Amino acid sequence: MTSTVETYHIPVLLRESVDGLNIQPSGTYIDTTYGGGGHSREILSRLGSDGRLFGFDQDEDAMANIIDDRRLTFVRSNFMYLKNWMRYYDIDYVDGIIADLGVSSHHFDDEGRGFSFRFDAPLDMRMNRKSGTTAADIVATYSEKQIADVLYLYGELKNARRIAAAIVKAREAKPIATTGELRQVVEPFFRFEREKKDMARVFQALRIEVNHEMDALTRMLNAATEVLRPGGRLVVITYHSLEDRIVKNIMRSGNVEGKTRQDFYGNIEAPFASVTTRIITPTEEEMNENPRSRSAKLRIAEKK
Repeated sequence: MTSTVETYHIPVLLRESVDGLNIQPSGTYIDTTYGGGGHSREILSRLGSDGRLFGFDQDEDAMANIIDDRRLTFVRSNFMYLKNWMRYYDIDYVDGIIADLGVSSHHFDDEGRGFSFRFDAPLDMRMNRKSGTTAADIVATYSEKQIADVLYLYGELKNARRIAAAIVKAREAKPIATTGELRQVVEPFFRFEREKKDMARVFQALRIEVNHEMDALTRMLNAATEVLRPGGRLVVITYHSLEDRIVKNIMRSGNVEGKTRQDFYGNIEAPFASVTTRIITPTEEEMNENPRSRSAKLRIAEKK
């Protein structure tokens, strides 16, 4: 499928998320999920001539969308290495970091990437196609218990053990190499009225495992606590409960577990303060125009 900047990815909660950054014209910002450049373009429109923006994306497809602007530095890398790259560019602190998590519409619509069960394609799912392990490798080499754990932890599938057993049995007869072959194996375990939703959970689980998404997110957020200057903003859009829980816990307590620490006087020690009193979600109009936004949640915090 041929993509343009316009079709690559429709940014979710665009105005609300960039407003949340509280852009300072001369500030330095990081878009950790560059994609089609939608959020970056809006940030640049609010920056002055001496402002600066770093855009991160590990997918080579995003390079076709690089905005021709001297204020933008594109970094082709996983955002988990954010701190390392800031050190490389001699940046001590930044004024804001934004992350639009999950998978872009481009990845779901690219028939050859294996992210969607709508197409019969190689079972790949790598964000960075130069990295090693594919979803097919996981299905072929993980033990039954390992597959079940992935499906349960990252797909929240209650029948994960039965699905894993079916996958292992099927691969003994024939390798499961395509999305269509995987779908045939797992389809019998889903009721008709929930088939699409549960199938999406299977694909989500494998994608998260392939790309080490939870570990990368944790490392990026931990780096954000160090790279943001006091008063700097952290803006994150999540799409499922697993990543949202990590974001919420780090914003509230500074750690993934959500364990609060107190000083000698009993005051809670946390690196961030919440900017909003409630989670921001898309309007009905945006959800109708962009179905991907339906599960989106926006959280905004300020570095203390």
